[in-house]
Amino acid sequence: MNVYIYQADLLCEECGEAERNALGMDGNAPADPDDESSYDSDEYPKGPFPDGGGEADCPNHCGNCHVFLENPLTSDGEAYVREAVERAWSRSGGGNREVIDEWVEFYGIRPAEPDDQYDEEEA
Repeated sequence: MNVYIYQADLLCEECGEAERNALGMDGNAPADPDDESSYDSDEYPKGPFPDGGGEADCPNHCGNCHVFLENPLTSDGEAYVREAVERAWSRSGGGNREVIDEWVEFYGIRPAEPDDQYDEEEA
């Protein structure tokens, strides 16, 4: 997924383009938005950039609408997701299960082992 960088955050392509349009309508767009060296990403969204903003230590989400940006992960990022999945799928749960399930589907990372201590009758 393509993303924009704006005010120290990542925006999905839809939100990044909407922000660019809004700034343009307000007269706050740079003279040449294609010349990214002429402005700072604090002033106007830069991009779009591919791969959800690139490899990171955790899954990236849009700073506006929170959509998952489908970025690649470092080995630390894979460990982060694996731990989040194991917590979410354990008896005690944890995290936003809907979001974590989206990570599972995209990254194909599943818990190492089911929680053997979980008794379905207790649920």
